[in-house]
Amino acid sequence: MRKKLGNACDAADLAHDTYVRVMGTGTVPPVDESRRFLTHVAKGLVIDLYRRRRIEAAYLEAIAQLPALAAPSEETRALAIEALVEIDTLLHQLPAKVRAALLMRRLDGMSYRDIGARLGVSVSSVEKYIAAGLLACCQAVHGDAR
Repeated sequence: MRKKLGNACDAADLAHDTYVRVMGTGTVPPVDESRRFLTHVAKGLVIDLYRRRRIEAAYLEAIAQLPALAAPSEETRALAIEALVEIDTLLHQLPAKVRAALLMRRLDGMSYRDIGARLGVSVSSVEKYIAAGLLACCQAVHGDAR
């Protein structure tokens, strides 16, 4: 992991996170598959780390454009980055068409008809995709209560 991440500190943190994640699953893989299982978990955590760094860099670049008086405090920055990472994680857990439809509607302001044309699906499918995406977001924020 040190070779992949470029420094020993990140590798040590990732090794610890891998251990915590594996112990939290409550399942122990067979001995002959344990190395593969640990590698799989570690690769997922590396992807999460890179995704978090990308989000953090984009956010910091965006706030660097703000005037000094409008720039958020360090605490606000940390909270915003954490929220962005959680949103990104949630979006990546959605099925591809649900995620695409939700982002096209919410970020690009596209109509249901245009989204359907882009995805090659009917308007009613777009409605279902967006409803499913919004439901997943609400459940993530408020728990499973509907």
